[in-house]
Amino acid sequence: MTNNNPIGLFDSGVGGTSIWTAIHELLPHEDTIYLADSKNAPYGQKSKEEIIALSIKNTEFLLNQNAKIIVVACNTATTNAIKELRAKFDVPFIGIEPAIKPAALNSQSHTIGILATQGTLNSELFHQTAEKYQDTKIIEQIGHGLVTLIENGEIESPEMNQLLHRYLEPMIDANVDYLVLGCSHYPYLIPQIQKIIPPHIKIIDSGEAVAKQTKKVLEEKVGLTNNPLKGKAVFYSNANPKVLSDILKNKYEVVQKDF
Repeated sequence: MTNNNPIGLFDSGVGGTSIWTAIHELLPHEDTIYLADSKNAPYGQKSKEEIIALSIKNTEFLLNQNAKIIVVACNTATTNAIKELRAKFDVPFIGIEPAIKPAALNSQSHTIGILATQGTLNSELFHQTAEKYQDTKIIEQIGHGLVTLIENGEIESPEMNQLLHRYLEPMIDANVDYLVLGCSHYPYLIPQIQKIIPPHIKIIDSGEAVAKQTKKVLEEKVGLTNNPLKGKAVFYSNANPKVLSDILKNKYEVVQKDF
């Protein structure tokens, strides 16, 4: 089964490029279209109804670009809207949710930390997942302000460092041995996080697992490309495209488009 249409991805901004990178590394011949809805970032502070409406709008944009599969490269959008997206559209969706399972199963201290948006931590899907691991203490922390700083290109700012210390130190004191990054923006903070947490605390994000699931669904339901060349990557942003270009190390063109 062959399908040369592109993989579509959307996020509330630039963070989902961490998911795009994992998919591009695993499936380098696939064309991809990435949509950064930075104008409406962060999603974590919005109501469920707003998140669903934005997710529908983003999906329609990608389907109009002939996307064969939609990767919801945003934890908040996945945990609040993926059920509605699957009901509304006849296309496979790949979601991203906090990797609680591997952290809980491997934790020696039976205490893990999760840094995520308010929208993710308040979602029904997150609570359903967390309840499966009753013998693990989960230290939840809302990452207030982190996405906004990343979207403004202030990853290494003093403000960012102060916020990370404030959010991570209680987890260290609680003896966590795994830190789950529950937002696709947060992998870009790993270098700063590693300067704060002790080396025995392992950091988990969802990028590799999402890439593997995307490949599996393409193989089983949609079709992989037969293009022998490197896939074409198109990036759209409805806000300042420079931040997205910088995150991508200026290797790809970013098209500014209102949507």
